Amino acid sequence: MRFVLAIAAFVLAAVMIVLGIAQRTVLLEPAFTSLSATVTGTGKYTVIDPSALAASSGSQTINVRGDGPIFVAYGRSEDVAAWIGDDAFATVGLSEKTGELTSTVTAAVTRDDSEGATGDSAGPDAATDAATDAGAAIMNPAGSDLWLDEYSGTNSVTTTLTLPEGISVLVASDGIEPAPAGIRLSWASDNSTPWAGPLLAGGALLLLAGLVLYLLALLHLRRSRRPRRNVPRGPRMPRLPRAPRPKAIKASQITSRRAIARRVAILPMIVVSGLALSGCSADLWPDFSATNTATATPTPTPQSTDSVEAAAELPPPAVTVSQLETIMSEISLLTADADANLNIETLATRFTGPALEQRLANYKIRAVDPAVAPLVALAGAPLTFTLPQQTNSWPRVVMTVIQDENDPSIPTMAVILKQESPRTNYQVDYLFALEQSAHVPKVAPAIVGAPAIAPDNKLLLLPPDELAAAYADILVQGEASPSFGLFESEGDNFRVQVADLNAAKIAALPSTASIEFAAAAGSDEAVALATNDSGSIVAVSMTETETVKPVDAGATVGPAADALATKALSGITTTAKGFSNTYRDQLLFYVPTAGSSDKIVLLGFAQGLITSAELP
Repeated sequence: MRFVLAIAAFVLAAVMIVLGIAQRTVLLEPAFTSLSATVTGTGKYTVIDPSALAASSGSQTINVRGDGPIFVAYGRSEDVAAWIGDDAFATVGLSEKTGELTSTVTAAVTRDDSEGATGDSAGPDAATDAATDAGAAIMNPAGSDLWLDEYSGTNSVTTTLTLPEGISVLVASDGIEPAPAGIRLSWASDNSTPWAGPLLAGGALLLLAGLVLYLLALLHLRRSRRPRRNVPRGPRMPRLPRAPRPKAIKASQITSRRAIARRVAILPMIVVSGLALSGCSADLWPDFSATNTATATPTPTPQSTDSVEAAAELPPPAVTVSQLETIMSEISLLTADADANLNIETLATRFTGPALEQRLANYKIRAVDPAVAPLVALAGAPLTFTLPQQTNSWPRVVMTVIQDENDPSIPTMAVILKQESPRTNYQVDYLFALEQSAHVPKVAPAIVGAPAIAPDNKLLLLPPDELAAAYADILVQGEASPSFGLFESEGDNFRVQVADLNAAKIAALPSTASIEFAAAAGSDEAVALATNDSGSIVAVSMTETETVKPVDAGATVGPAADALATKALSGITTTAKGFSNTYRDQLLFYVPTAGSSDKIVLLGFAQGLITSAELP
């Protein structure tokens, strides 16, 4: 019976060990699942559709092969489509029937330039179309602010990503040559064998048990063959002659069945022990942690169906925080280079509106008189506040605040950036130094964004396009202005600064000259983003002018001795006609909702001389 049990244990152990080894060899699933596609045609751009990226679960390894430079980027599907616009492109998708990648080509769209050019028939998308046309000359997608990340190389580019639904991948060369043709998508497969470890370990234990049973059976058989006690003696047999003594045998020459059996028994033990030890990998054993984790997951808080649907219908934010960090880092480096070299062309690639006008005036002044100090450097980090616009169209705006706590000499800066079209990058439109006492109202998180407020919106205490004119009237008339009661005067350092500077200029003016001050709303469009309390953060521009004239016949006037910027721009020292200085102001306000008892608060400002000229 012991032999039968030992044989059964040996057979079962062999079956378990063979199955365990087979799961890690011949039955092992591949570690990767791959799909390939070859793009035909001469299109400059190829889009990998989200359906192709989601053909298998897990991270996507994208391999693009071609001849020459290769560019790969990913971004929101709407942004990728907007960047391509009307150009021809290929789409790599997934066939639901075959499960293979497909390649389709979309021809370029030719639009009639006269369509929607005049009249109300232009429709709401006319401005977006015009902005898209403005950036159509840009062919190379490298460096676009729309991409969440980008990669480049030569002949081959491989990257591993984990892209969710709604993200597409753009493949191109340099925007001039055709896009690379070879595209391969791979996904890491779960080829773990959780039962290989138990089978190997169980087989080893059964083999050990079989050996024990086999040894016990041999011992029992040996004992059963010994002579029994109290056996009657028979007649004594005659003594046989002694056999010759055999020669001594070396230990290495022992080849008895017992020695062979021991070796045969030890060999499987060594093999199985090695297999069992190799089965210590986590891939060879069942994982029960998922069950424990699942039981510990808290019950989600019930949410209203209406709120979920409303959130899903909101447009996405114009940028993510990581995108904006990259954008501001690039703008900061470019600005530092342009400020150091007075490079107007470089600056114009990332600045526009009043921010560009003020910096260009500073370049012009410093080119004439290097003693004039440059404007405050624009830091690229850290971003302590980010408020992107909720939008799927263009132009797009985003506001951010940069505050370097480690360097108190650098003021806290607020930046308003604008992107005119998909193929143009974000440019600094407004740039302010925040008031020390400024309290930015609560706004939506950056992953949600805020809607833009129309310039003529009547639901605020003042419409954004009337804000600059009202504040300019306060600077001129003071408390006599009808708008004086709408603005908070406490903590408004700009108003105090303007009053002090004007008083100092009047005091320094000789009796033979007169000076007049004026202020008016600037020509730049107001930018407004909503806050959580139905108010708005509004950026506007304003123009201040001062006109100095002689009052006596034959008298002359000129800039003050310390007015280096005025002398550099006007090129005059004295004149009998008089001269005029123009300042451009950038102002950032918080405007509460209509009917609120709160007042409009100045959050930040920037002022700079932009022109100085002799009167005609």
